[in-house]
Amino acid sequence: MQERIQLQKSMIRLLSFADLISISNAVCGALAILVLFTNIDFKIHISFSLILLGLLADGLDGIIARRTRKSNIGEFLEAMADMASMVIAPAVFIFFIYFSSEVISKDVFRQIYLFIALILFLFFGIVRLASFNIMKEKKTYVGLPASASAIILLILTYFEIDFIFILPAVIIVGAVMASNIVFPKPNALINAAALIFIILSIVFGKTYLGFAPFLLLIAIFAYVIGGSIYEKFLEKNR
Repeated sequence: MQERIQLQKSMIRLLSFADLISISNAVCGALAILVLFTNIDFKIHISFSLILLGLLADGLDGIIARRTRKSNIGEFLEAMADMASMVIAPAVFIFFIYFSSEVISKDVFRQIYLFIALILFLFFGIVRLASFNIMKEKKTYVGLPASASAIILLILTYFEIDFIFILPAVIIVGAVMASNIVFPKPNALINAAALIFIILSIVFGKTYLGFAPFLLLIAIFAYVIGGSIYEKFLEKNR
């Protein structure tokens, strides 16, 4: 019994402050899923906001980790947390929004298509996060970052774009996430702009014609398209 207590103490001591932020990332992802199946008012916006808060926690844990003591389990914990908030929670969010719609709830074939698209997204997300530390580069990302993927699909679903468009979006975004396309790591200015847009999206949601999520989506698309072209241009010059 004493050995078991000592082992538990050792496990807790493995955690750094950055690890606690990573855990909060996973908690946000889990809560985002659970709130969808409650009777809470504005549960769609709350779930949407919780996933975005998880993404903010993901960025924060990296900043804190670079300034505090190194954790032995940080990389493993971060991947698990990212799986909850950037892959599983967005997939459930998409499923909940579209599966509960009147058109899809009565169409078996559309239900099957939705399941297939989400399974593929989960597959690509698992591959992406499992291989991230092995393929990690100093100045670039190999494959679309999971955070950018989550934001794109989250906002498209939040505005409930037509089912015909969300299916290819889910599959394409997932495939690019696990691809060998190179994207630059955002600098401090880009990260600061993303932070502002995310906070505005949480606060304002669909109000004022949904300007905040729309600006965030434009910024992410600019990064995805511009970043990949920029890296391709640099590669040719090299």
